[in-house]
Amino acid sequence: MAAVQRLLRAAASGGAQTAAAAARRRMASLAQEQAPPAAGFAFAAEERMRRRPAAERNVQWVFLGCPGVGKGTYASRLSRLLGVPHIATGDLVRDELASTGPLAVQLAEIVNQGKLVSDEIIINLLSKRLKKGEDQGESGFILDGFPRTVKQAEILDEVTDIDMVVNLKLREDVLVEKCLGRRICSQCGKNFNLACIDVKGENGLPPIYMAPLLPPNNCMSKLITRADDTEEVVRNRLRIYNDMSQPVEDFYRNQGKLLEFDLPGGIPESWPKLLHVLNLEDQEEMKLAAA
Repeated sequence: MAAVQRLLRAAASGGAQTAAAAARRRMASLAQEQAPPAAGFAFAAEERMRRRPAAERNVQWVFLGCPGVGKGTYASRLSRLLGVPHIATGDLVRDELASTGPLAVQLAEIVNQGKLVSDEIIINLLSKRLKKGEDQGESGFILDGFPRTVKQAEILDEVTDIDMVVNLKLREDVLVEKCLGRRICSQCGKNFNLACIDVKGENGLPPIYMAPLLPPNNCMSKLITRADDTEEVVRNRLRIYNDMSQPVEDFYRNQGKLLEFDLPGGIPESWPKLLHVLNLEDQEEMKLAAA
C-alpha cells in the first residue's frame, strides 16, 4: 500500500496525459518478481513473452468492489480520461455468446445450466481481448470486477502485469438501499435509481448523500425492478462477495498494489475525490462530473 501511495503522490497533476505518463514511469518501480507458470494454462507463457515494460505502456489497473458499488461507472470514466479500454469480463462472456464461434456453444450450455464459467474460459477470453487490443494499438486497460478469487488473481499475474488495484467501498446499509432503488426502463433499457440516500454520520461513520437518478417522464411508467433486487438477495450477494473478496484483497495488499477508496457519496461527491487520490485531477472532467 505504501508503494502505491508513493506512486500516486508522485504522479504529475497537470492534465490526464501527464499524470498517466508519470504513473507509467513510477509503476515500473513496483515489485518485478514473476510468479511460476500456472499449470494447465499454456497460453500464459506466450502472454509473458508479449509483456511490455510499465514505462512503455499505459496503466493496467483492476477495479474491485461489492455488487452495486459502481465499479463500472468509475472504471468507464477513468478509461475515457486515461485513454485506455474498460474491460468487464461479463461483457466478454456476453459478446462471446453473441458470436458464432465454437466457444459460444460451450458457454451457452454452461450458462443455461446455471453453472459458473471456468477460470480457464474467462482467462482465455480476457487474453484474447488483450491481444486484440494490442494488435489494434491499445495500450493499458482497466479491468472491472475481475479477478474474484485468489486463483484467478494468480492466473492473471501469468497473463499480464497489474499495476494497481482500486477497491471501491461503501457502507452496507447504503449499498442495500442503493440496490433496492435500481430500476430499468423496459422500453429503452436505461438504468435509473429512485433512492434518495441521506444517511447521517454516526458511530464514527461519515454522512453520505446520494441524489436519485430519476428517469425522464416518458420512461417513468415503464420502469421495472430486477428480479434479484430484493433485500434478502442483495444482502446474500454482499455476504458471498465479502467472503470471496477478502483473500483477493489480501493477495494484492501483500503485493503493495491495493488502494482502498471509501465512496463519500454519489458521483458528484466521489468522482473529484477519486481523481485527487489518484493524482489525476482534471478540471474539465470535474466540472462535467458535477454537472
